[in-house]
Amino acid sequence: MKKLFIAAMLFVGIASFAQETDQKPAREQRERMTPEQRNEKQLQKLTTELSLDASQQAQVKQLLADRSAKAEKFREARKEKKDSNTKPTAEEKAAFKKQMEDEIAANDAKMKSILKADQYTKWKALQEEKKDKMRDKMKEHKKDKI
Repeated sequence: MKKLFIAAMLFVGIASFAQETDQKPAREQRERMTPEQRNEKQLQKLTTELSLDASQQAQVKQLLADRSAKAEKFREARKEKKDSNTKPTAEEKAAFKKQMEDEIAANDAKMKSILKADQYTKWKALQEEKKDKMRDKMKEHKKDKI
């Protein structure tokens, strides 16, 4: 009887352990999209959520393409610095932060000129939701590391 009970407990323990690993998909398992695919997906999402017309779609598509090209340039520069094993100084970090804030402000101004007032307010609300979701993910990620 004891052996049967121990075998059953061992089986339950192994089964529950096996299920835990399947709960979270690994980051590498996600499919990687090209910048063009990401831009197209984001354009489709904005089109459905903001009810963009054809001219707005064209303008937003161009804006997304410009933004992703700049982001790729920033990524390359950051990767070069990381590969050369040089840590950015406090001034460089501050300059980069200021540059990113300027980019965000410029992007915001361009979107404001493209969208109608009600679309713009909805877009800002979507941006805030996205920012909150990202903060939650970062908190969760930090918890997982501890």
